[in-house]
Amino acid sequence: MLRKILMALALMIAAPAAAPAIAQDKPEGKRVEVNGMRMYYEVSGQGEPMVVLHGAYMNIPSMGAIIPKLAETHKVYAIEFQGHGRTTDIDRPITYPNLADDVAVFMDKVGLKKADIFGYSMGAAAGLQLIIRHPDKVNKAVLASVAYDTKGWQPEFIAFIPQMTVEMFVNMPFAQDYKKLAANPDGFPGLVAKLIALEKEPMAWEEDVKKIKTPILIISGDADVSTLEHSVALFRLLGGGAMGDMGKPLAASRLAVLPATSHTAVPDQVDLLMGFIEPFMKGETPKGIFE
Repeated sequence: MLRKILMALALMIAAPAAAPAIAQDKPEGKRVEVNGMRMYYEVSGQGEPMVVLHGAYMNIPSMGAIIPKLAETHKVYAIEFQGHGRTTDIDRPITYPNLADDVAVFMDKVGLKKADIFGYSMGAAAGLQLIIRHPDKVNKAVLASVAYDTKGWQPEFIAFIPQMTVEMFVNMPFAQDYKKLAANPDGFPGLVAKLIALEKEPMAWEEDVKKIKTPILIISGDADVSTLEHSVALFRLLGGGAMGDMGKPLAASRLAVLPATSHTAVPDQVDLLMGFIEPFMKGETPKGIFE
């Protein structure tokens, strides 16, 4: 089981999704000072602004084709988090509140008063904290593979967390890939230590989630790292799950479950993801047969 989990993680990081067939202008890469680090980001596309937040151990390239696809309809600001990709590390733990505050400062630095958010995995949890801590900065959010409580992780993953060591990650293939982009090529062990500590951080945000007014599209694989029951519970906390067709408007938030999709396969389901994301962003809902 342990080896399978590590190999899945390695495949996700080492093999970015294929580029889209539609030609895209090369994204413009920039750096900005954020809370003591030099944060790298890329800007692409036109339209309403959207900030893209990657998962743990990832970077902009490893998010694959979803970024250029989003850039067909949005002006995308894809960032690289503390110690990831080309962003420098600093003497500070990686926590979800810290990541969220970094995004808020980044938005201030690049002149984004408000934006949509797309976050995956660690980036989705950071996006959820951004909504909790800085609600005025988020218009709508798409959060893929997210949890609001550590009890929502699959039992296998909960059992795996205490077994995590720096050594098992530094010997994986993506440890070498890290050096190709990193501001500090020797910084991978330190990053791993911080990310292992992040997995052990308490996470119980139910009371905060209940107060959220921001529309959120929750996306989960049906074999994701968070349980389906947890995704449904999150949807209900956001006001979803009631019966339609009874004269009341649908909830502003939505839930989508990707079939036959594990955690590491979520970002690659680009066409399926966009089929959920674009109607949500436009406020479109399917019409009932009697409408």
